[in-house]
Amino acid sequence: MRLPLIALAVSAFAIGTTEFVVMGLLPQMAADLGVSIPSAGLLVSGYALGVVIGGPLLAMATARLPRKTVLLVLMGVFVLGNLLCALAPNYETLMVARVIASLAHGSFFGAGAVVARHIAPEGKGAQAIALMFTGLTVANILGVPLGTLLGQALGWRATFWAVVILGVASLLILARNVPSLHELTPPRLRQELRVLRQPQVLLAMAMTVFGFGGIFTVFTYIVPILTSEAHLGESTISWVLVLFGLGATGGTLLGGRLADWKLMPALGVALATLCAFFLLFAGLMHLPAFAVASVFLIGFIGFLGGPALQARSVQQASEAPLLASTLNQSAFNLGNAGGAWLGASLLTDGHGYPHLAIAAASVTAVGLALTGFSAWLESRNRQMLVCDEAAGA
Repeated sequence: MRLPLIALAVSAFAIGTTEFVVMGLLPQMAADLGVSIPSAGLLVSGYALGVVIGGPLLAMATARLPRKTVLLVLMGVFVLGNLLCALAPNYETLMVARVIASLAHGSFFGAGAVVARHIAPEGKGAQAIALMFTGLTVANILGVPLGTLLGQALGWRATFWAVVILGVASLLILARNVPSLHELTPPRLRQELRVLRQPQVLLAMAMTVFGFGGIFTVFTYIVPILTSEAHLGESTISWVLVLFGLGATGGTLLGGRLADWKLMPALGVALATLCAFFLLFAGLMHLPAFAVASVFLIGFIGFLGGPALQARSVQQASEAPLLASTLNQSAFNLGNAGGAWLGASLLTDGHGYPHLAIAAASVTAVGLALTGFSAWLESRNRQMLVCDEAAGA
């Protein structure tokens, strides 16, 4: 079991690094490509929208192929996209290349989750999936800061060349260590699509969109915030970004425990705390010590609700495991894209970075309201069921 899961985790590390590393290289990429920082920030939106659209489409298109074949094809697409990023001569070509690289993202984690659960020992499927997703966590702790450091030293293209090498290594490890699993039953897509029309499933996806949308309204532009508002030196940025990964790891671990305890209350507390924090950040981001601490807190508080959001999606779409796991990645990245776009729009209109934090609080508040509505709807349906059973008796 261990080698196939390590192969999946290494692939997740490569995917996570290329998704988030642009945020650390935003000023360099904007200057080199001759575009504004808001325009460079839209490279985050482009990638995220590729995940949103490409994930479900590729999941359905490859549903009847062997899972190992799917993983290899998707990782090949990922390598091609990042190779085009490294070679892109201008902003427009880079945007297209980012979208190509992103197409593999959602469906890779959907297929990878199915493989991880299947090869795990009895009763350890969730742990196997969690091990695969540690690759994303480690990407935030190591991949993004190291990629930022490499880009600052040798130019942003060097970072994408490093991701290409990492992607090829992942492809070879997957080919060598993941079993073919011909015995897996192809998913029934019609049944899965029917499940995904349920109101609570759609609410769970919307909660993920707005729950993470606020985070990326601010975090997409965290480097210019640190340099222009808190006046930190560029040489310190890559090390400060490590704090985000550490915070996200700690928040995810604690959030998993809280979600197992009481899922919806834990999610409500996490989103309410995040909303309050963004309002505080808007007024204090100019203080260097607070700004540095905030990088950790954005990761910690922001990802505190992550396990609950994932659990809620899987819980409500339990009969649609392939599309549920893929669409949850799409929902996360729709929040990512929307947040980056909202931040870019505000900056383009002449608003300052504190306004981004206020907008982030507003987006998070919508996620909190949706969570409350979902909990109320669930409680009402439960009460109606009890009344119907009592009437029938």
